[in-house]
Amino acid sequence: MNKLPLILAICCVMCDSGNTCVAQQKLENRPNIIFILADDLGYGDVKCFNPQGKIATPHIDRLASKGVKFTNAHSSSAVCTPSRYSILTGRYPWRSTLQSGVLYGYNKPLISPEHLTVASFLKQNGYNTNCVGKWHLGLDWPLIANADIGMDNIEKKIDFTAKIANGPNTRGFDYFYGISASLDMPPFVYIENDHTVGIPTVTKTWVRPGIAEKEFEAVDVLPMLTSKASDIIVSQANEKNPFFLYFALPSPHTPVVPSKAFDGKSKLTQYGDFVMETDWAVGQVLHTLDSIGLTENTLIIFTSDNGFAPYVLNTMNVEALGHFPSANFRGYKADIWEGGHHIPFVASWPGKIKPGTQNSDVISLTDFMATCSAIINVPLPADAAEDSFSLLPDLLGKATKPARPAIVFHSIDGNFSIQEGNWKLIFCPGSGGWASPKNKPAFDMGLPAVQLYDMTTDTSEKKNLVAAQPAVVERLTQLMEKYVAEGRSTPGKPLRNEVPVDIWKDKIYMK
Repeated sequence: MNKLPLILAICCVMCDSGNTCVAQQKLENRPNIIFILADDLGYGDVKCFNPQGKIATPHIDRLASKGVKFTNAHSSSAVCTPSRYSILTGRYPWRSTLQSGVLYGYNKPLISPEHLTVASFLKQNGYNTNCVGKWHLGLDWPLIANADIGMDNIEKKIDFTAKIANGPNTRGFDYFYGISASLDMPPFVYIENDHTVGIPTVTKTWVRPGIAEKEFEAVDVLPMLTSKASDIIVSQANEKNPFFLYFALPSPHTPVVPSKAFDGKSKLTQYGDFVMETDWAVGQVLHTLDSIGLTENTLIIFTSDNGFAPYVLNTMNVEALGHFPSANFRGYKADIWEGGHHIPFVASWPGKIKPGTQNSDVISLTDFMATCSAIINVPLPADAAEDSFSLLPDLLGKATKPARPAIVFHSIDGNFSIQEGNWKLIFCPGSGGWASPKNKPAFDMGLPAVQLYDMTTDTSEKKNLVAAQPAVVERLTQLMEKYVAEGRSTPGKPLRNEVPVDIWKDKIYMK
């Protein structure tokens, strides 16, 4: 009897079984990854970053004490939609169709289907992927029969009983529970995967009026989402595959609505209370991980999408009470100055990140995707994450050089800035956002068309050195033009931006 076929079959089974075991072992050795993103939380709002601050943030401080605190972290944009875009795609947001401003609750999807996201990348590599919280990257809402596609009276055109297309589930997430945009943007209704949770039938107002599900209340959203995030973590406890959780908090963005348990707790207006409740949400995640024994193999990153929103000061002037959400930085949310995009960033990974460390390298939220690639040791495609640099050496305390050669920032008006080493060049005469002087008044005052600051000696951006350093201005201008022209800032084959990109937006303020 010829036993060779049987022997070969047994060998094949053994090889397949071995490969499966090796693959499973690799998956089990990979960490769970939790990315917690606060909304409009200033650098100075977190106690461990601003010891002079007057708001207690014990849970974020604890996370920092267990890991590393990055003191020079930046969002790619000074406002939320573009910042979130860069976190999930590893691309600068101005490479997309959004050249200024933000999306609203009914806008179309910003992330093109052909672009790989960090969620789809991790999913391809064995991760269970979950998104809880504020999406704010656009959805394709289903329209009732014969409705036109214009935005006028959009709420009356939507069939809230039908499936929502091109949401988080189509951008790499296995599960989504959250809200379409900011907490002050309608529709005021929860979304689970691709359907609303209930049907919005009434009108409510949180800054903006809009259609709402009758039981939906803004004050309940942060506790609800925190509970969902904890439930997801618990559900993963017995899973063999690692998980990724993108937990996008709706706070402390307006409306400032601390729940009863936190009302008055900070003794620093309701804004301070809401920051404390935001910190509590982080604490709930930490507690859940501890309670089910997942802390040791979980990388947690906590950060913010941009700087503090200055309009909060109109009714809750924490600065008058001695608390400065932008710390010593100039400007706030929306601005090209540091207060717009210089953010708190902490990371904890037991056994990997040395507790209580601090890192001053200039890093970007855009770097998250390349960092995940390095962590799981799987290279990204050549046409993905074109502005993302790995932070793994910085996390592990093994970096021998800065994570990235330069970094680009973007304001709400679409104005650019680029920083290389200590030099930061701004391509507009004013704030590029809401702070004074705005671009038009700055131009009318005769201020230089560009600004250059030495960020090692002038973190408050008070002394414009453009006249004294023409060679630096020229070099950084050429580098910015190169990044635009090549469609990427990482090494590799040139790629295409989705629309033409103009770094010299003179017409905005020269009219």
